[in-house]
Amino acid sequence: MGRATVLALARAGADVAVIDSEADRAKAVAEEVRGLGREACALVADVTLAEDAERGVAEARSQLGGLEIVVNIVGAASWGPLLEMTEETWERDFAMNLKHHWYVARSAARDWIDAGEPGALCVVGSVSATFSSANHGAYGSAKAGLLALVRTAAEEWWPHNIRVNAVVPGAVRTPRIEAGWADGSIPRPDDDTFMRMALPDDIANAIAFLVSDLAQRITGQSLIVDGGSTTKFPYKLG
Repeated sequence: MGRATVLALARAGADVAVIDSEADRAKAVAEEVRGLGREACALVADVTLAEDAERGVAEARSQLGGLEIVVNIVGAASWGPLLEMTEETWERDFAMNLKHHWYVARSAARDWIDAGEPGALCVVGSVSATFSSANHGAYGSAKAGLLALVRTAAEEWWPHNIRVNAVVPGAVRTPRIEAGWADGSIPRPDDDTFMRMALPDDIANAIAFLVSDLAQRITGQSLIVDGGSTTKFPYKLG
């Protein structure tokens, strides 16, 4: 989803700073951006650390000569029932899915406010925030907190012309998921679920819309991209 989003923004006319914890991945995606005729830089940072989040935002502005949009897609889920979950797992999932979003959002907002500039921030949530999230309860709880953070940040920063939104995917057909289907490590879903699954480009296009001028009066919102799974009638009556 990160790669797809970077390329979607580049196709829309943006120069992009690609931030990843691994240099090779950042460099590879940045090179794809240059192939589209846009400027790109590859930065290495672990945004789960406050100092790295701040440095990443500052370096992005410096390398690009300005900063208008920030998108944060970092996240990961741990699996297991609540009664067997360790405190370390709970803390890890909150660090990976909530805490660093505050670090990045805070750094971006301070940057824009100090510069007297508007900004658009988008994060990636999950439908696990809106349902029960059996066997990944820490992840679901953290993502629920993330959507609350989006609403609060949007309200507090609106006077500074800073918009904050979330794209909320359902199941996404990422390369990792498809590889799991191929080797049997991940069960393949039924036909209805398969048809409703988003592709990475679907998530990227939703993000590109929310950070664009087409969404100038949209803030504090969570845009669900799940093929209608969350609106489907849950019972089979006939």
